Formats: sequence, structure tokens, C-alpha cells
Amino acid sequence: MAFAFTTAFRGGMDMYSDPHTVADYLNAHEGWFRRCAEPMTAEPLGDNGYVLTIGHFGAFGYEVEPKMGVVLAPPQDGIYDMYSVAVPDYDPPGYAVDYRAIMTLAEVEPPQLRWPVDPAIAPLLTKVEWHLSLKVMIDFPAFIHKLPQDLIQKTGDRLLTQIVRQISPRLTYTVQKDFHDRLGLPLPPKRSRQLIHTTSESD
Repeated sequence: MAFAFTTAFRGGMDMYSDPHTVADYLNAHEGWFRRCAEPMTAEPLGDNGYVLTIGHFGAFGYEVEPKMGVVLAPPQDGIYDMYSVAVPDYDPPGYAVDYRAIMTLAEVEPPQLRWPVDPAIAPLLTKVEWHLSLKVMIDFPAFIHKLPQDLIQKTGDRLLTQIVRQISPRLTYTVQKDFHDRLGLPLPPKRSRQLIHTTSESD
């Protein structure tokens, strides 16, 4: 019997630049994604994809080192679609990952934000927002199935949520910093980055 663990988040970051400049940066992901993904490893997969090795995670004495393919599709009507794909010539050992994220860019003025912005730095900003969902199917070994199913389910969902909370803020910070460093702009404050667990909102 395989278990399905799920989690969902919405998040965002504010950029000291206009949407066109931000879009140009994001579209040229070959110039920043692999570097900003560290300490995860990211190897190219086709024209718009990467193979991510996320690290070691586990519970109850069972560990996996998840590897997944992800595609950063070119935007359509200003909407960015990121989703998981199979890794060629790789058979995941007892797990499967289903990832999806939708991202949008919107022009905003300083008064629209929840943190103080010096107009001298940027009279217009870009708000980058995304919604992501993650589902992981795991076929545990027999010794795990001796545990109560509700304990396995709750622990797996909680661990999956913790993984996103560990990886997403770090990636958001690194991308935001890389963008502003390239333009010679100061890094917006921590309040300009958000991550909210939405699974609990719908429970």
C-alpha cells in the first residue's frame, strides 16, 4: 500500500524593478537557476528543465534522497507554469513526485506594499506571486506498515510541509538577492518575501 502525502503553499517576493525587467531575468533561467538552487544540485534537462536532487529526508528509520525533474515553461499571457516531469533513465526507488506551481508578475507602486519603500530606489516595483502544490507517493517497506496508518499519514504530511518551508524561503531569498545584485540595487527587506501554508487554510 502506497501513501500519498500532500502540501500546498502560496508565496511571493517584491522586486525593485518593472515587470519587463523581472520577466527578462526569470526567462533566462539558465543564468541563475542552478546557482540559486544550491545546496540542491540541478542538472539541465532539455531546453527548460532541470533534474533536482533535493537531499536526504526521512522518518521512522526510512530515508530517501528525492530526485525529480522540473520544467520551467516559457510564460503564456504572463503566467509561468512549473511542473514535474519524469527523469530519463531513472526509476525512483519507491516514490513518485507530482509538483506544480503557477507564478504571476504584477506592477505595484510603493504605497501598495506592506513595507516602507524609498521611491528614490524604485518608483515602481514588481510583485512576484506563486501558488504551489506538492504530492509525493511513497511505497514504504513492510516494517513501516506496522505503524498506525494515521501516524504515518500525519508524519508524512508534516515532513513534506517542513521540506517546503526549508527549501522555498532559501530559494526565494537567493533569487531575489541575485536579481538585485545584478542590477546594483539593495536587497528588499525580509517583509518583502512571503510563504503561507495554504493546505491548513482549506482543511
